[in-house]
Amino acid sequence: MTARAPAAPTLVETVTQAITQRIASRKLVPGARLPSVRSFAEAMGVSKSTVVEAYDRLGAEGAIVARRGSGFYVAGKTRPLCLKAVGPELDRAVDPLWITRQSMQSGPDLLKPGSGWLPSSWMPDDAIRRGLRHLSREGTRSLVCYDQPLGFAPLRGQIARRMEEKGVVAQADQILLIDSATQAVDLLCRFLLSPGDTVVLDDPCYFNYHALLRAHRVNVVGVPFTPTGPDLAALEAAFAAQRPRFYLANSALHNPTGATLAPATVHRVLRLAEAHDTLIIEDDIFGDLESEPAPRLAGFDGLQRVIQVGSFSKTLSASVRCGFLAVRPDWIEPLVDLKLAMSLGNGHFAATLMHRLITDGTYRRHLAEIREKLARDRGLAARRLEACGLTLWTEPRGGLFLWARLPDGLDSAEIARRALAQGVVLAPGAAFSTSGAGTPYLRFNVAHCADPRIFSVLERAMQGGPA
Repeated sequence: MTARAPAAPTLVETVTQAITQRIASRKLVPGARLPSVRSFAEAMGVSKSTVVEAYDRLGAEGAIVARRGSGFYVAGKTRPLCLKAVGPELDRAVDPLWITRQSMQSGPDLLKPGSGWLPSSWMPDDAIRRGLRHLSREGTRSLVCYDQPLGFAPLRGQIARRMEEKGVVAQADQILLIDSATQAVDLLCRFLLSPGDTVVLDDPCYFNYHALLRAHRVNVVGVPFTPTGPDLAALEAAFAAQRPRFYLANSALHNPTGATLAPATVHRVLRLAEAHDTLIIEDDIFGDLESEPAPRLAGFDGLQRVIQVGSFSKTLSASVRCGFLAVRPDWIEPLVDLKLAMSLGNGHFAATLMHRLITDGTYRRHLAEIREKLARDRGLAARRLEACGLTLWTEPRGGLFLWARLPDGLDSAEIARRALAQGVVLAPGAAFSTSGAGTPYLRFNVAHCADPRIFSVLERAMQGGPA
């Protein structure tokens, strides 16, 4: 027997769901007045009686209350934030958090070319163990104490030196340690944004930016991304029309496309930001995977309008949480205050361990090995993807990712569903895109593409294999 398709919602249910979603996403908070029956009927394209019945249902559920002669108001206390309710309705297979959950929760037998990190077997576990033994013998401070407000000073000095190698001049006292790059961006959002502000992102961009910005209840504007950087005409139009608080970007080894900004693009982006009084947050989390550093926005700008964020999670250990941000000097003190209010500081143990792994030569040797492995696997993955009928969007100069277009007519979310049923986690392109332009693309992590079964599953999924 053929399964019966679910019935379409009635007009009353549609209106009820629209109000419920606004309450869940906090666009309507407790005590807020709902639109009048007449205005909401016009906005929804329904009759006034439909809105009256929807309001009656919500009143019966206790979601709203009527005040005689005044209208309808949201009832109760503020509900817990639901990120799904804040964003557009997406199939679960293209939800950004779906990709993260599948990659993190799955067992060792699941293949993960859609993940965003290096294989555990690539990490310098022996060197990390040696570092742990050294710290255990050194004394109790590294093991049990809070860190300094700015973070472990010797590590901040090493980070400043490494930034200078990429053309970014910063003093150690302009660097604030924090537990991850994502937490650093969250701290900056709390510092810079108010609900209703606008932020500009690349389209496509790292999917967790979307989820994080939803939590801060801001407007997100996507700008098309090209192999040399953001579409400059579109970026200028967005800056002029939207007056964003900041532009959040990757300069090097862009996630998900692997592209790197051309020097002329870096210069033009900074000119546009200055002309429209827009800040830039430069996420440089993959920058250490470059063999030859490309120009950085923070380097050309001198950390006046640009804030740079980084961490060691992708390159050394995701378990030992250690990230940082670099800003202009007059913002350090208020950011330290906000950091202490949020967390009482970062992990001193993690910072001292990272410092040792950098100063004993482990990190440099490890990066050299990783770059060599990625170069090998990038070429192999590219050839296999092209043999499957996918087209590379660009040829990255380094890093983890290839952004590949499926043959015409194929939807990456549907391909991801079919592949998951066969034990392979893919990263469908719509999760990275605000406009839907990423729908025909998949992001591949070349470090997780060595197993030929991935491409067999991909071919079957493209041919309409079992969902």
